[in-house]
Amino acid sequence: MALAHLVDPAISRFLDTIWVEEGLSTNTLAAYKADLVALERWLTPRGNTLTKTTRRDMLAYISVRVTAGAQPRSTARQLSSFRRFFRFLIREGVLDEDPTTQIAMPKVGRALPKSLTEDEVNALLLAPDVDTPLGYRDRSMLEVLYATGLRVSELVNLKHSEVNVNQGVIRVVGKGDRERLIPLGQEAVRWLAHFSEGPRSEILLERQTPYLFPTRRGDRMTRQAFWHAIKRYALKAGIQKALSPHSLRHSFATHLLNHGADLRVVQMLLGHSDMSTTQIYTHVASERLKELHAKHHPRG
Repeated sequence: MALAHLVDPAISRFLDTIWVEEGLSTNTLAAYKADLVALERWLTPRGNTLTKTTRRDMLAYISVRVTAGAQPRSTARQLSSFRRFFRFLIREGVLDEDPTTQIAMPKVGRALPKSLTEDEVNALLLAPDVDTPLGYRDRSMLEVLYATGLRVSELVNLKHSEVNVNQGVIRVVGKGDRERLIPLGQEAVRWLAHFSEGPRSEILLERQTPYLFPTRRGDRMTRQAFWHAIKRYALKAGIQKALSPHSLRHSFATHLLNHGADLRVVQMLLGHSDMSTTQIYTHVASERLKELHAKHHPRG
């Protein structure tokens, strides 16, 4: 039997329910599905199913993964997915007991987000060839990303109607369908205004699309395509450190705090529902202050 045919209908019900109730992103839903399908594929050859999983099964699965080299962060994420799923089954009356009960979460040290220095950001922004329509588009995207702290998925899904260049703000619908207004700043406004007046039309020719940053095909750029573009421009800019798709988002938050922004304001701009998520940037800013002190203070 093909593995694709083994997916338990309970997984689909679970994903549909949390999507409706919480408005989770496609990427988050895909991560839940991947975790649950992985568990199901491990259970099936052993004559078991998700709806008959026991605590012993869960411990055995986790043990196999850890022995195979799974990191604590990955194990913790999977265990969190399983707990949500089994509690959903209890709520539906399918299970009487959660098999993840009394299984402790692995201790995971919270990794500090990797951000660029202000000089590195400037070098990255200068990397696209703005004499070409696509290069001008990419420069405009980088400017907006650094000016607003958007998630890459929010950037590529940004629609022309959601940008008000006259007022200098954009309207973004983020995780959980939460809407927020974010100021663009003069530099990003300047790049966006000129991009909309000329290069965008050159890219589209006669095609129409509601998305602000189109491709030559008239579609929106994918998250993966823009990530590859960032890596290419980072290489051109001579940036040696490892980047992630959120590097400019992390840089946005860190640089704001370095220049005295209030943490609550940064939380609102980033669209974090929980202040604890934003507070990790204070650690990044503190590390930067320590570096500056060590470098410039006579007794550093």
